[in-house]
Amino acid sequence: MTYLPSRLAHRSAALTAVALIVALIPAGNAADAEPSATRPPGSSANILDGTLGDRDASPELTTAEMQVALRDPAVVILDARPQPEYAVSHIPGARSVPGKPNMAASAYTADVSAVIKMIPDRTRRLVLYCNGLYCGRSKRFAAELRTHGYTDVRRYQLGIPAWRALGGVTQVEKSALLALLARDSTAVLIDARGSTPRARLANAKSIALADAATATAKDDGRLPMNDHNTRIFVIGDTGAQARAVAEAIVHDAFHNVSFFDGGVSDVPELVARDP
Repeated sequence: MTYLPSRLAHRSAALTAVALIVALIPAGNAADAEPSATRPPGSSANILDGTLGDRDASPELTTAEMQVALRDPAVVILDARPQPEYAVSHIPGARSVPGKPNMAASAYTADVSAVIKMIPDRTRRLVLYCNGLYCGRSKRFAAELRTHGYTDVRRYQLGIPAWRALGGVTQVEKSALLALLARDSTAVLIDARGSTPRARLANAKSIALADAATATAKDDGRLPMNDHNTRIFVIGDTGAQARAVAEAIVHDAFHNVSFFDGGVSDVPELVARDP
């Protein structure tokens, strides 16, 4: 079977992330790291507690700590990647920051001036992430934020690849959703509303939460059992409905699942036309 290059890249990234994180538990840097704020003293470490253990001036968060940060309204999560990458797939709740003008792609850095306007309080905790293990964007961005007086800057350096590999769902923006469905014939579109006579999404598989949370959609062919890294998009009546189904699919061992935070009414371009 022949795979598209993009599919090979997605699969390689996921496997690399899993392999490296597993290798880090328990890595030699554990003795140097602070105990996880999310794990009781004396309890066993798990895969969500892994980090790279690098010595950057902006400390790392584990995946477990990132999960806690996302639930804390006092913390701001910033995506350090260009907006088109953010649109394709980002951690839910993260904010996009425009890039500095006239920067080469290899030196891309988010623009601190945009953050100053967005978050004037320079004592606010900021958490940055980018494309994972070897991505320098979050480190460069963190250094600039510190230079401009932000005092509590941290990094989720494992980034999007590990977030996905460890069971995290991602969010897709409308522009990227439409473009990816148009050019990726292997992508699967899921209608989270289940069987309904309402506006039907063209070429979508109907999977309500009850089926996503059981083996039903696996056994009847609605989920792509021959390639668990297939790109899957979920749309519902609301973003919350789509996210619930997307998370259930992720927990069934699919690794590349994104939900749209709007509703079907927001994507009329995807609604099937009557013959």
